Amino acid sequence: MNFEDIKQRLLALDTACVCDGNKAGRAADPAVTELRVIDPAIRPVRTGLKLVGRAHTVTCHEDFLTVIKGLRDAEPGEVLVIDTQGSHRAVAGELFPTEAARKGLAGIVIDGPCRDTKTIRTLNVPYYARSFNPIAGTTHKIYKTQISIPCGGVIVNPGDIIFGDDDGLVVGSIDELAAAIPIAEEIQRKEDQMLEQMAAGVSLFEMLNFEEHYAAMRAGEESKLEFKV
Repeated sequence: MNFEDIKQRLLALDTACVCDGNKAGRAADPAVTELRVIDPAIRPVRTGLKLVGRAHTVTCHEDFLTVIKGLRDAEPGEVLVIDTQGSHRAVAGELFPTEAARKGLAGIVIDGPCRDTKTIRTLNVPYYARSFNPIAGTTHKIYKTQISIPCGGVIVNPGDIIFGDDDGLVVGSIDELAAAIPIAEEIQRKEDQMLEQMAAGVSLFEMLNFEEHYAAMRAGEESKLEFKV
């Protein structure tokens, strides 16, 4: 599975199903790598958008000169991922996502503050940040780009795939996501079917093995909560 295949299939899924697919894969095979989930404190500034792209990494601290360099160098389809190293001042505002859209970048993820949220919420650019601050950083210091960085408690490498929606951000390699996607698609199919049946009046408990599983847990026996659809 190549990146374009993964991108199109991820866009038809959500982060929750992909995480569930990875969880199920790891339960079946302990050798399967756990997907990296970025700290949920890093939230989308505008909801309702999905993000899929390869990471273009930037480091900085209270200064956004290197963010500008990253914005200049990033290729179409990439995600600008910024480690601000605990900055309190904003390292991006409304101009950077506007330029990102012009260049065809997939989005921006900031482990730190941004500003100009009113304008950002009008843009069709996935844009995530840890916090907001009207005070901007300086433009005097040079930091590194395209290195492995911490972002929201996980390591992000240049070229890693970033997948995001309103629930949060998932990071993985092509192989890691390729393993999770088929399982996630089956989970989503079953959940969609269950939602349809519940809308038609069928109880959730008719479609889960809850009673058997709960009884097994009380008895200290091996069991697994499963769909029955």
